Amino acid sequence: MHLLAVGLNHTTAPLTLREKVAFPADQLGQAVANARAWFGRDMAPTQSGEAAILSTCNRTELYAAASAGKGGIEEAIDSTAHFLANYHNLSYAELRPFLYALPQDNAVRHAFRVASGLDSMVLGEPQILGQMKDAVRQADAAGGLGTYLHQLFQRTFAVAKEVRSTTEIGAHSVSMAAAAVRLSQRIFDSIEEQHVLFIGAGEMIELCATHFAAQNPKSLTVANRTVERGETLAHRFNGTALRLVDLASQLASFDIIVSCTASSLPIIGLGLVERAVKQRRHKPIFMVDLAVPRDIESEVNRLDDVFLYTVDDLATVVQSGVENRQAAVAQAEAIIETRVQSFMHWVDNRTVVPIIQDLQDAGETLRTAELERARKMLAKGDDVEAVLEALSKGLTAKFLHGPQQALHHAQGADRANLVALLPHLFRTKR
Repeated sequence: MHLLAVGLNHTTAPLTLREKVAFPADQLGQAVANARAWFGRDMAPTQSGEAAILSTCNRTELYAAASAGKGGIEEAIDSTAHFLANYHNLSYAELRPFLYALPQDNAVRHAFRVASGLDSMVLGEPQILGQMKDAVRQADAAGGLGTYLHQLFQRTFAVAKEVRSTTEIGAHSVSMAAAAVRLSQRIFDSIEEQHVLFIGAGEMIELCATHFAAQNPKSLTVANRTVERGETLAHRFNGTALRLVDLASQLASFDIIVSCTASSLPIIGLGLVERAVKQRRHKPIFMVDLAVPRDIESEVNRLDDVFLYTVDDLATVVQSGVENRQAAVAQAEAIIETRVQSFMHWVDNRTVVPIIQDLQDAGETLRTAELERARKMLAKGDDVEAVLEALSKGLTAKFLHGPQQALHHAQGADRANLVALLPHLFRTKR
């Protein structure tokens, strides 16, 4: 079995491609099942592929434990890339240049770094750990986790906890939500005079609402597909809720709009924003689209009175404070490297489990045969001491028969290797 992490993120692929490869939350379980079947095609009937998918606004990654096949690790990596392209109806040639493919210890190291916040747009941000845990839960529910991935993710979460509790990796982090507030303050002198709209009611919107509410805006509104959930979030910040279907008629009322939903299609189109700008008599609108795929059509950015930012546009803002975290990064990397070596040692040990089982089975067969012969001798009335002597000699002879025959028939380098190895196996004085 080979461990793999194949995917793309904010450093390797543009937003236009990331949104094409994103997995909708309601399709994640089926996608994991499909991936597992994909990797299990060339395996023995008693084996099965393992798979888990992490899909966020900044990354889509597929973690797998799969048979290498005749082509080895390169074939397994290529197969993973083909799965992603096939599932999303993309050409392999279009997708492959943007993918990173990490085998074995590199896959383990990557998982540890992602969960610890070292591979995020916001260095040290904590949201990714929760997103990863959700992805693992869904993969487990879909039957995607086996021995290898289950152990990998259990250790991943333990490493993330250790990194966050023993280093200051997140002490100076600037979240996407805080960055959105900073950018809005470049457009408006005071948020206290602005009307703010949040579209969606998930974790990221909740975080953004917390940051904007701290600036005491004139009004705060939450629009969500499920009205009850929107009302619950709005009431926390003394705001109001808006039905998503009423968005078109109300959009012009808001100065700041932050959107992050799981919709596979844009919620706000160019025409809708154009009408809102006219109604506002060209008073500026600040918009932040944190969704992948995007909630707001990219053409909206062409309008003179609209300031639209995506997750990628916030990258420069969130990099502030990086220099203060370099010491923490070094500490975190050292912890991760130690834990990677420990996990790979566990993986290596797993490869000899079938051999150990075969040895145990062979030994049990020999033991049973000699024990049955001893019982027959006792049943005939043979002397107990003679039976025990025969039993011990029989067991010894049969256990040594294989190594002796191998040594007798081996030649050249094979014989030299056996001569060097056998004393260690049988603890002889030589």
